[in-house]
Amino acid sequence: FQNITRMEQRLLSEPLTSELLREAKRLGFSDEQIATLADRLPEQVRWLRHRWRILPVYKMVDTCAAEFAAETAYFYSTYEQDNEAEPLEGDKAVVIGSGPIRIGQGIEFDYCSVHSAWALQEAGYKSIIINSNPETVSTDFDTSDRLYFEALDEESVRDILENERGEVEGNPGDAIPPSIVQFGGQTAINLAEPLARSGMSILGSSAEAIDQAEDRHRFENLMNRLGIPQPPGGAATTIEGALNVAKLIGYPVLVRPSYVLGGRAMEIVNNATELVRFVNLAIELDSRHPVLIDKYLEGKEVEVDAICDGERVLIPGIMEHIERAGVHSGDSMALYPGLNLTEQEVETIVDYSTQIGLALQVKGLMNIQFVIMPNDDGSSTVYVLEVNPRASRTVPFISKVTGVPMVKVAIKVVLGQSLKEQGYEGGLWPRQKLVAIKAPVFSMSKLSGVDTYLGPEMKSTGEVMGVDYTFGAALAKALLAADLMLPTEGSILLSIADRDKPEALPIIRKLSSLGYKLYATEGTAAMIEAAGIPVKMISKKLSEGHPNIVDIIRNGTVGGVVNTITGERGPLSDGFEIRRAAAEKRIPCFTSLDTLRVAVEALTNGHQTFSVQPLKEYLTRGER
Repeated sequence: FQNITRMEQRLLSEPLTSELLREAKRLGFSDEQIATLADRLPEQVRWLRHRWRILPVYKMVDTCAAEFAAETAYFYSTYEQDNEAEPLEGDKAVVIGSGPIRIGQGIEFDYCSVHSAWALQEAGYKSIIINSNPETVSTDFDTSDRLYFEALDEESVRDILENERGEVEGNPGDAIPPSIVQFGGQTAINLAEPLARSGMSILGSSAEAIDQAEDRHRFENLMNRLGIPQPPGGAATTIEGALNVAKLIGYPVLVRPSYVLGGRAMEIVNNATELVRFVNLAIELDSRHPVLIDKYLEGKEVEVDAICDGERVLIPGIMEHIERAGVHSGDSMALYPGLNLTEQEVETIVDYSTQIGLALQVKGLMNIQFVIMPNDDGSSTVYVLEVNPRASRTVPFISKVTGVPMVKVAIKVVLGQSLKEQGYEGGLWPRQKLVAIKAPVFSMSKLSGVDTYLGPEMKSTGEVMGVDYTFGAALAKALLAADLMLPTEGSILLSIADRDKPEALPIIRKLSSLGYKLYATEGTAAMIEAAGIPVKMISKKLSEGHPNIVDIIRNGTVGGVVNTITGERGPLSDGFEIRRAAAEKRIPCFTSLDTLRVAVEALTNGHQTFSVQPLKEYLTRGER
């Protein structure tokens, strides 16, 4: 640590010589850190490194503990002398991984990275993976032809690409192997622009196409040109600008930063006071890009994963979210096929997806999220929420339940083979004769202090899949696997926000008819009693002594909790304490009536009737 702090002082006070730069790199300083301390630009530091031949070399990881000679192509960088990673010969491509597993960017993206490496090998290419997470399949030494265990930043990736070229100087730029960024989530996508700016080749969707989808103003212009509806909204870089946008479109609004994954710092806000607070959070997360403010539409959310080759768009399946818009897609349960979509809605979704894919000139994978709002005349309007020209976390799910190997098809597309040449036509793939449900898995009991309510910021840490021939059976499997199934008997605590009480009453009536004993907070109990349903009121709030609403959770009186949120969600609110107590007790806690509704349905339909079969049996049923 003393060596590092001394080096910081030297970089601040001394001229940047070759000796000083070499020593700083050996201590682990990045070009950007050196540039900041030495009052230079990062690109200037890189230029000096190349001029003075201060370049990383790559050493092989000894996976055999020195017992015998290791032959694994598993490398890390260091600023020493001998380079053990000579450039691979023949056709090759670099897959940029997703980095650390975290909320918002999970193992689903590693699935895509691994399958892309395998697909490259099948196509006759050497596959090179760059990733920084040792606990993934992509960083297994035998997954790819070569693995670089390195940070996923511009400097490290450019160094690796130049190492794979051989000489840093004196060779044409096209000798550098192309990179594939669309399988590593937002981490990899964010490298597209700096790599393209540096003259590096990117296979698949171009940096220009990615920016057009991510940049709010450019994407709005594209949607307007295509005549595709979007929720009204705008972008702002200041509090005043955000307030003006919200005033123009009306509350509630959805606030989110640009260029993030997992809905980080995303919130639904209902007034100016909340808006100021959440815009400040979004600016703090990313001050380089504007904050996006959209009109919040509480409609039916639908999601599509597609493959585009520039001429055709293939949609393997359409997923309908069980929770309404406002719950992050990673936390929402998703249903394939969309059983509640009209023929007109499906046709519109396919049409919009095709237009967008072709207009953006997407090459490879693309994810689009829609919201469907009912109109007064009984029709509906399909709005585009967002487009991501990359793999999404639902690619493994859709690949498994449709039988379309999406990553393999996408790799062939980026290598130049069209969908038609692979035997695929454009449009919607014929639906399978099965029902599949993706359900989120949460680790709330291990994350102290985290509110468990479902909202636009992602909180789940994994997912499960339930597959069967009927909705009820598939739902029961998904809920059981995700540990969201209500107990078949016992007691349930209810605390319902005023705005949700009319919608909640039929579900509460059903719970009572199933034999559950109901406990409720004061306002909710009054509503239930007025409907003639037996209920026991818990009158004491947390500030009023014991026994209170949290006590009956902690002492095991209830086996499930229903708590829809009010405007107050702070850590001192009763609602927060109710949700945390349920998480710590490891009992189901429902903050969305949509999720509760299907959980109750699972108790009455399919819970005792499903059987377990290999996935292949479900996929081949329609062929027999």
